[in-house]
Amino acid sequence: MAAKKSEIAPRLYYKGNQLKQLRAFCATARGGSMSAAANELFLSQPAVSLQIRALEEALDATLFERRGRSIKLTPEGQELLKLAEPLMDGLGGLKDAFEEKRGRLEGGELNIAAGESTILYLLPELVRAYRKLYPKVHVHLHNVTGRDGLAMIRSDEVDFAVGSMLDVPVDIEYDPAYSFKPVLIMPEGHPLERLESISLADIGQYDLILPPRRLTTFRTVDMVFRHYNIPYHVTLEAGGWEVIKRYVSLGLGISIVTSICLTEDDKLVSRDMSGYFQYRSYGTVIRRGKYLTPQANRFIELIRPA
Repeated sequence: MAAKKSEIAPRLYYKGNQLKQLRAFCATARGGSMSAAANELFLSQPAVSLQIRALEEALDATLFERRGRSIKLTPEGQELLKLAEPLMDGLGGLKDAFEEKRGRLEGGELNIAAGESTILYLLPELVRAYRKLYPKVHVHLHNVTGRDGLAMIRSDEVDFAVGSMLDVPVDIEYDPAYSFKPVLIMPEGHPLERLESISLADIGQYDLILPPRRLTTFRTVDMVFRHYNIPYHVTLEAGGWEVIKRYVSLGLGISIVTSICLTEDDKLVSRDMSGYFQYRSYGTVIRRGKYLTPQANRFIELIRPA
């Protein structure tokens, strides 16, 4: 018996529209609900639901576990999301990629996440060079650190980040390009200035000023002092190298920083501490599998030769 027209209409309507189905699927997975996907895609919720059901039928798979109003990706859905997201990202950048192939890079936007020290000391010359080459690209620097930066990378709020990483998560790619030595900084006339060689025990006698303990520098300093079983005292936690340098210059403590933050104008005394602390690398931080726009690729090309 022939199927009723009402029964075959949805299948015929969505046949060949797998791109729309994948877009609805990815939006639902990102937003956690079909209503969120509907808002993102400017569709009705039933339309999103129909797209996903058509995709499940086409793939002969259950992509979401439905529990009342809440939905959750099934293992099959998780696997599909890994395959579909790069495709959707690539389609989003199709026009820019096409323009790049034609030899032009006019307009567009570039979003970079970075900590304050990276924005102040590492990125200025790179941004200057990039703006000279591509003056019509709008560059947005997001001043974030640690978990906030990773969250922006994972949610694709930024193209990539530039910074330093010790522990690299499995879903992140870190490509170091620069290296800076660790140094102890102190105000002029400090007692440690007279020593030819400064040990951790010498440093432990004085108050330390460090970045907040959630950041890499604090964790590194703590790890080294614990390794050598030497007590130390942090008298002040302050965000930003410029703030730390200011308080050190006022005689409120000493600090261990990365040489990237030192300038000729600083009225501070510095001593190389690479005998105890590792050099700090800086490079690009990208979500694994992320499609990079031509704007992002061109900026990364400026970093990699370093």
